[in-house]
Amino acid sequence: MKTELAKILSIGGQPGLYRYLVHSNGGIVVESLADGKRKWMGPSARMTFLSDISVYTQTNDELKLQDVLIRMKDFLQQEQAPVPGKDPAAMAAFFEKVIPEYDRDRFYPSHMKKVLDWYNVLRSADALDFEVPAEEAAEDATESPAEEIKPDVKAETKAEAKVPAKPARSVANTSKSTA
Repeated sequence: MKTELAKILSIGGQPGLYRYLVHSNGGIVVESLADGKRKWMGPSARMTFLSDISVYTQTNDELKLQDVLIRMKDFLQQEQAPVPGKDPAAMAAFFEKVIPEYDRDRFYPSHMKKVLDWYNVLRSADALDFEVPAEEAAEDATESPAEEIKPDVKAETKAEAKVPAKPARSVANTSKSTA
């Protein structure tokens, strides 16, 4: 089964990653990828979908987390990522090998630690086979040469002509003069 990062959450103050299950009264129900336990999270919880996360690069573009995880999977050949420790230089050296274009000024060691942790959680949950989001698939489809569909202008103007115009409201003179 392919993993859709748009349904995987990181929740502030909670360890690990969670899969979005359903919207419930005043919150959502999530399932831990680590142990499968379900939790209800209220609207005040700081939740971030992994599909919304990007890594800063030295170019003007940002690299989506899904692309970073795919590069890590290919580089590590689906083995476990190095366990993030207190050595930021080791984490930076790892990311220089995997993402040589990452921005060294804006991609902090705390971010690197999170990405390494998330990779290991997704790997242990056998969730590193990603589904291409529908909007990206649609972009790929529109890039292929296809016949352009032109709207029927005559049909639009006829539909607009059938709608009668509302009569103008007359405004009565309500000013009172006092003598």
